[in-house]
Amino acid sequence: MTQAGFRAALAAAAIATGMAAPGAGWAASPAASSWQPGHVEFVVPAGPGAALDAAARTLAQLAQQTGKVPAMIVTNRPGGAGVIALNVLEQHPGDGNYLMTLTSSLLNNQILGVVDRDYRDYTPIAKLFDEYVAVVVSAKSPYQTLDALLKAMRENPAALNIGVATSIGNHIHVGIAKPLKAAGVDIGKLTIVPYKSSAESMTALIGGHLDIVAATTPNLLGPLQAGAIRVLAVSSPQRLQGELASIPTWREQGVDAVSVSAQGILGPRGMTPQQVAFWDGLLRQVVQTPAWEDVLQRNQWRGDYIGPGEVRDYLAREFDGTRAILADLGLVEP
Repeated sequence: MTQAGFRAALAAAAIATGMAAPGAGWAASPAASSWQPGHVEFVVPAGPGAALDAAARTLAQLAQQTGKVPAMIVTNRPGGAGVIALNVLEQHPGDGNYLMTLTSSLLNNQILGVVDRDYRDYTPIAKLFDEYVAVVVSAKSPYQTLDALLKAMRENPAALNIGVATSIGNHIHVGIAKPLKAAGVDIGKLTIVPYKSSAESMTALIGGHLDIVAATTPNLLGPLQAGAIRVLAVSSPQRLQGELASIPTWREQGVDAVSVSAQGILGPRGMTPQQVAFWDGLLRQVVQTPAWEDVLQRNQWRGDYIGPGEVRDYLAREFDGTRAILADLGLVEP
């Protein structure tokens, strides 16, 4: 699709769903209060027990505690690169009682052609928070610093095995490739080894079967506390807090790169402005609670709420940036 065509498609989607123009805002009007949810289904494109699932269940609990949502159940629909979860939204167009966790992987999978769905065909409601990717080596690794690791990778990008979960080209792969490119590494020559989970890739790293692991922050705390790994850099704009406060960012170490993987909320196509305004208002209330802040701190996520008036622009920028990195990796056509 051409850039002009892309903008036209976005405009058409905005008209079809009643979305305001970017930047116009979604302030609730008297009409917005005319829609109230019934029994809500919150679909998670991952299995029970994962970080995505835990965040969704906390959000559902807090939503019900506001007294504005009679019931919200969380259903797990893993598999199919997110298509199984998207199928639920497909079956309920225009129904504001169906929501889904929106992840950066949805964009990656679309760009890679893994799925035949376009995120622009649905209703993005909000971005909730950012998570970051860390560069990890074994505690026994000869690479004590990021500088030493980068020197070796510039000389021979293919020599070191990098473990990622769960697939080549996903947000974790992009999360390490983006700063490596900024550091002068030929990312088209990287040796990437996919694993079913970050727990498996960490086990392989500690066992000496991998040289490097790229993983998001919730997966670091256990092996870090056990002294089994060394974290050389994190892709956040500033240092994280708590137990990861000692880990320097890429920027601190002379590499001007930030890599973000976002999570948010997606609704079915055709939602009305009243439905979107309701959820925007409720989510803004939920993310201000101490319980939600505790979830963010526990997983080393950073809250960054973006409402429906701006989230489409954000996703469009992320789509273009991700596509550029995937092209550099040789996974899609430039």
